[in-house]
Amino acid sequence: MRRHFTCTGFVFDGGRTLFLWHRHLRMWVPPGGHLLPDEDPVTGVLREIEEETGLLAEVVPTAPVFPFAYPGQIQPPYTMLLENSAEPGEPHQHIDFIYFCRPRAGARLSPPPGTVLAWATEQDLRQDRPLELEGACGLSVPVPPDVRALALEGFRLLSLKKEGRG
Repeated sequence: MRRHFTCTGFVFDGGRTLFLWHRHLRMWVPPGGHLLPDEDPVTGVLREIEEETGLLAEVVPTAPVFPFAYPGQIQPPYTMLLENSAEPGEPHQHIDFIYFCRPRAGARLSPPPGTVLAWATEQDLRQDRPLELEGACGLSVPVPPDVRALALEGFRLLSLKKEGRG
Protein backbone atom coordinates (compact mmCIF):
# COMPACT_ATOMS: atom_id res chain seq x y z
CA MET A 1 0.00 0.00 0.00
CA ARG A 2 1.21 3.49 -0.83
CA ARG A 3 1.95 5.86 2.04
CA HIS A 4 2.10 9.66 2.23
CA PHE A 5 3.77 11.76 4.93
CA THR A 6 1.43 14.17 6.70
CA CYS A 7 1.66 16.44 9.74
CA THR A 8 -0.85 17.57 12.36
CA GLY A 9 -0.51 20.49 14.78
CA PHE A 10 -2.61 20.72 17.93
CA VAL A 11 -2.60 24.47 18.69
CA PHE A 12 -2.92 25.30 22.40
CA ASP A 13 -3.62 28.83 23.64
CA GLY A 14 -4.84 30.06 27.02
CA GLY A 15 -6.23 26.73 28.26
CA ARG A 16 -7.90 25.75 25.01
CA THR A 17 -7.04 23.98 21.77
CA LEU A 18 -8.14 24.73 18.21
CA PHE A 19 -10.11 22.48 15.86
CA LEU A 20 -11.36 22.96 12.34
CA TRP A 21 -14.34 21.34 10.66
CA HIS A 22 -13.13 19.02 7.91
CA ARG A 23 -15.91 19.15 5.31
CA HIS A 24 -14.90 15.95 3.50
CA LEU A 25 -14.40 13.85 6.65
CA ARG A 26 -17.32 15.58 8.43
CA MET A 27 -15.47 15.80 11.75
CA TRP A 28 -13.45 18.12 13.97
CA VAL A 29 -9.69 17.85 13.43
CA PRO A 30 -6.63 19.92 14.30
CA PRO A 31 -4.88 21.72 11.44
CA GLY A 32 -2.68 19.55 9.25
CA GLY A 33 -2.09 18.03 5.86
CA HIS A 34 0.39 16.52 3.43
CA LEU A 35 4.05 17.44 3.49
CA LEU A 36 5.34 19.04 0.33
CA PRO A 37 8.25 17.39 -1.54
CA ASP A 38 11.50 17.89 0.42
CA GLU A 39 9.66 19.66 3.27
CA ASP A 40 10.61 18.75 6.84
CA PRO A 41 7.71 18.01 9.23
CA VAL A 42 8.20 21.10 11.44
CA THR A 43 8.10 23.45 8.45
CA GLY A 44 5.10 21.49 7.14
CA VAL A 45 3.05 21.63 10.32
CA LEU A 46 3.64 25.38 10.74
CA ARG A 47 2.72 25.96 7.09
CA GLU A 48 -0.48 23.91 7.43
CA ILE A 49 -1.52 25.78 10.59
CA GLU A 50 -1.01 29.12 8.85
CA GLU A 51 -2.79 28.03 5.64
CA GLU A 52 -5.81 26.61 7.47
CA THR A 53 -6.20 29.16 10.28
CA GLY A 54 -4.09 32.20 9.34
CA LEU A 55 -2.30 31.73 12.67
CA LEU A 56 1.48 32.00 12.94
CA ALA A 57 2.55 29.27 15.36
CA GLU A 58 5.58 27.55 16.84
CA VAL A 59 6.20 23.96 17.87
CA VAL A 60 6.34 23.26 21.61
CA PRO A 61 9.62 21.36 22.09
CA THR A 62 9.14 17.82 23.42
CA ALA A 63 12.77 16.70 23.01
CA PRO A 64 16.08 18.29 24.03
CA VAL A 65 17.95 20.63 21.72
CA PHE A 66 21.64 19.74 21.77
CA PRO A 67 24.32 22.45 22.16
CA PHE A 68 25.89 22.25 18.70
CA ALA A 69 25.25 24.28 15.57
CA TYR A 70 25.92 21.51 13.04
CA PRO A 71 24.31 19.30 12.00
CA GLY A 72 20.98 21.08 12.22
CA GLN A 73 18.25 19.79 14.50
CA ILE A 74 14.53 19.37 13.85
CA GLN A 75 12.10 18.85 16.72
CA PRO A 76 10.73 15.32 16.48
CA PRO A 77 6.97 14.84 16.62
CA TYR A 78 5.37 13.91 19.93
CA THR A 79 4.07 10.76 18.26
CA MET A 80 3.39 9.34 14.80
CA LEU A 81 0.17 7.74 13.58
CA LEU A 82 -0.53 5.37 10.70
CA GLU A 83 -3.97 6.20 9.29
CA ASN A 84 -5.99 4.90 6.36
CA SER A 85 -6.75 7.87 4.13
CA ALA A 86 -10.37 8.73 3.30
CA GLU A 87 -9.27 10.78 0.28
CA PRO A 88 -10.77 9.85 -3.09
CA GLY A 89 -8.60 7.99 -5.57
CA GLU A 90 -6.03 5.28 -4.91
CA PRO A 91 -6.28 3.82 -1.39
CA HIS A 92 -3.29 4.84 0.72
CA GLN A 93 -2.19 5.49 4.26
CA HIS A 94 -0.85 8.56 6.02
CA ILE A 95 2.23 8.50 8.22
CA ASP A 96 1.17 11.45 10.39
CA PHE A 97 3.68 13.45 12.46
CA ILE A 98 1.81 14.81 15.52
CA TYR A 99 3.04 18.07 17.06
CA PHE A 100 1.88 20.23 19.94
CA CYS A 101 2.05 23.92 19.02
CA ARG A 102 1.18 27.37 20.31
CA PRO A 103 0.55 30.73 18.62
CA ARG A 104 3.50 33.07 18.29
CA ALA A 105 3.32 36.21 20.43
CA GLY A 106 0.75 38.60 18.96
CA ALA A 107 -0.53 36.07 16.38
CA ARG A 108 -4.20 36.30 15.42
CA LEU A 109 -6.60 33.92 13.70
CA SER A 110 -7.49 34.88 10.14
CA PRO A 111 -8.84 31.72 8.50
CA PRO A 112 -9.64 31.49 4.80
CA PRO A 113 -13.28 32.22 3.89
CA GLY A 114 -15.60 29.30 4.61
CA THR A 115 -13.32 27.75 7.24
CA VAL A 116 -15.15 26.77 10.43
CA LEU A 117 -13.01 26.82 13.60
CA ALA A 118 -13.83 26.03 17.23
CA TRP A 119 -11.86 26.21 20.45
CA ALA A 120 -12.23 23.49 23.10
CA THR A 121 -11.05 23.53 26.70
CA GLU A 122 -9.58 20.56 28.51
CA GLN A 123 -12.85 20.27 30.45
CA ASP A 124 -14.85 20.25 27.19
CA LEU A 125 -12.77 17.31 25.99
CA ARG A 126 -12.76 15.43 29.30
CA GLN A 127 -16.57 15.66 29.37
CA ASP A 128 -16.77 14.80 25.65
CA ARG A 129 -18.82 17.94 24.96
CA PRO A 130 -19.75 18.34 21.27
CA LEU A 131 -18.45 21.47 19.54
CA GLU A 132 -20.98 23.72 17.86
CA LEU A 133 -20.80 23.74 14.09
CA GLU A 134 -21.23 27.46 13.39
CA GLY A 135 -23.86 28.30 10.79
CA ALA A 136 -25.47 24.84 11.01
CA CYS A 137 -28.60 25.77 12.96
CA GLY A 138 -27.32 24.66 16.35
CA LEU A 139 -25.74 21.39 15.19
CA SER A 140 -23.03 20.16 17.57
CA VAL A 141 -20.57 17.39 16.78
CA PRO A 142 -18.26 15.55 19.22
CA VAL A 143 -14.50 15.46 18.71
CA PRO A 144 -13.38 11.98 17.52
CA PRO A 145 -11.94 9.78 20.32
CA ASP A 146 -8.38 9.62 18.92
CA VAL A 147 -8.26 13.40 18.38
CA ARG A 148 -9.67 13.98 21.87
CA ALA A 149 -7.08 11.62 23.45
CA LEU A 150 -4.19 13.39 21.71
CA ALA A 151 -5.50 16.84 22.68
CA LEU A 152 -5.81 15.74 26.32
CA GLU A 153 -2.23 14.46 26.18
CA GLY A 154 -1.18 17.88 24.89
CA PHE A 155 -2.92 19.57 27.82
CA ARG A 156 -1.12 17.16 30.21
CA LEU A 157 2.29 17.79 28.64
CA LEU A 158 1.86 21.58 28.58
CA SER A 159 0.76 21.52 32.21
CA LEU A 160 3.94 19.64 33.17
CA LYS A 161 6.09 22.10 31.18
CA LYS A 162 4.36 25.04 32.91
CA GLU A 163 5.18 23.46 36.28
CA GLY A 164 8.78 22.94 35.15
CA ARG A 165 8.47 19.15 35.13
CA GLY A 166 8.38 18.55 31.38
